[in-house]
Amino acid sequence: MAGDAEATRRRLLDAAAAEFAEYGIAGARVDRIAAAAKSNKAQIYHYFTSKDGLFDAVLRELAERFLRDSPIDATDLPEYAGRMFDQYEDNTTASRLATWYRLERAAVGPTLDVVMEGTRKKVEAIAQAQRDGVIPARFEPAELLALVVHLSTLWHTTTPDVTELTAALPREHRRRVVTDAVAALIRD
Repeated sequence: MAGDAEATRRRLLDAAAAEFAEYGIAGARVDRIAAAAKSNKAQIYHYFTSKDGLFDAVLRELAERFLRDSPIDATDLPEYAGRMFDQYEDNTTASRLATWYRLERAAVGPTLDVVMEGTRKKVEAIAQAQRDGVIPARFEPAELLALVVHLSTLWHTTTPDVTELTAALPREHRRRVVTDAVAALIRD
């Protein structure tokens, strides 16, 4: 029953996304994931090999969705940052998963292939735009990408005290801060 297997796999991925977003990789529990998915731990290991393999599958889907829904346009980096802001704003689970990925995988890896390949393509797009003279070459392409990515996640990664002071700002204003900051960054 291929349909049942795919439905089970989908439920496991959805339950895992919620669990990992809430507790991170280390704090997530496969028994809670299995219960939330109306499945069992054996299915997790069957489909994903391990808890880390399950996290990788969840993150792979997230990365593929981001790459599809927010493709880079190196000739319009402010709007690219705005689209990334929108992705995080519309999907707080994605924002939390990305934060856990940075926290728990930065030092130990491994970097997911889809994430690394997507990042390489973005860096090359920026490098080409710099060679074409469309954007300044003040920063190395990877540095510029890092700045754009961090600005796009500004409101989702700031400290609680700053969040409290800016909580009343409307979404449109926060998005404009992101796009204006990126525009200032690439201004000659």
